[in-house]
Amino acid sequence: MKRSTSTFKTEKGGRYLGQLVKHFAHKTDAAFEGNKGYIKFEFGTANMSADAEGLHITVEATDDELLARTMVVIESHLIRFAFREELDSLTWHDFTINA
Repeated sequence: MKRSTSTFKTEKGGRYLGQLVKHFAHKTDAAFEGNKGYIKFEFGTANMSADAEGLHITVEATDDELLARTMVVIESHLIRFAFREELDSLTWHDFTINA
């Protein structure tokens, strides 16, 4: 498995968590409760949590190509939802998980 993490520093992390999950819930398995949520795409999974520091995102997929696709989907939608915060991109930190 491949994994990458990112944090979007914002006071509205919970709001964006809810928006992302609700947006994808009609297409795929997605849910949130409180300050934690997930979205399971056919190509990868995004697990998210929100706190006072921001929205923390961890994406996982079986290979680099699918990981990149998962990252792009989450990032592009978050940028759209957070347009008032002038978010241009996320900084991702990659590492591999032993399967």
